[in-house]
Amino acid sequence: MNNGCNRKKAITRLHLVLSATLILILSFSFGDSQFIANAAEMPEIQQRGYLKIAVKNNLHPLGFTDVSGKLQGLEIDLAKALAQDLLGSLNAVKFKPVNNRDRMTVVLNNQVDLTIARVTATESRARLVSFSVPYYFDGTALITKDASAQRIKDFARRKIAVLKKSSTIAEVKYYIPTAELVGVNSYEEARSLLEKNNCDAFAADASVLSGWVQQDSGYRLLSTKLSTQPLSVVMPKGLQYDELRQRVNEAIARYIAKGWLTERVKYWGLPQSELRVGSRE
Repeated sequence: MNNGCNRKKAITRLHLVLSATLILILSFSFGDSQFIANAAEMPEIQQRGYLKIAVKNNLHPLGFTDVSGKLQGLEIDLAKALAQDLLGSLNAVKFKPVNNRDRMTVVLNNQVDLTIARVTATESRARLVSFSVPYYFDGTALITKDASAQRIKDFARRKIAVLKKSSTIAEVKYYIPTAELVGVNSYEEARSLLEKNNCDAFAADASVLSGWVQQDSGYRLLSTKLSTQPLSVVMPKGLQYDELRQRVNEAIARYIAKGWLTERVKYWGLPQSELRVGSRE
């Protein structure tokens, strides 16, 4: 009797597991549609008369709001240049400031045509969206207030702040294995540690750290990067967007070939990167 009850209970549990599995499969199958780009095609953009571009408004010197309330920075310059190339006017663009977690979803959800907001081109992201040729090579660098430290190896036995759960941790461990790493939750926390001399350096994105140097001459950015990360324009995936992608890529290739991007990188005080026509990594 007990064996029969146990078998019935086991069969019931199996049915429940199979039902739950089927529900998950169906939800993933139908849910995938939300990840298919449904952005405007080039003819629609031309008819509309302006580009919709997602940018950062708090990331000096890539994209930030100045004291007069205007958006400025390297990525804002790039967005305006693309508007000029694609639609004939620097002002043919409407900006949508976004936070980091929404940089790709705004393209996928047809809220913008493009995103230019310090997005690193990766293989996993490329399954959902298309990336332009890189417009800048960012990477991990060290910032410090210690004038005596000139090279990476000078921090061999010193304290280096790193963002918790970031890829920076592995990079610092690889290049400076004897350094003492101090985990922080934000750039602000890292800056506080440096100000109080509780850390000797902070390892993070060179583009962001260069903004610190521009705003406070007491900081210095080491010239050597621990990694290289291609920043690219996020574009919709799909054959119907070929014209848009082609025109964006051709425009960026011209900016590289003519030295315009290199000049703007220098203007905004960013570390120079090895941009070259046709480079994708």
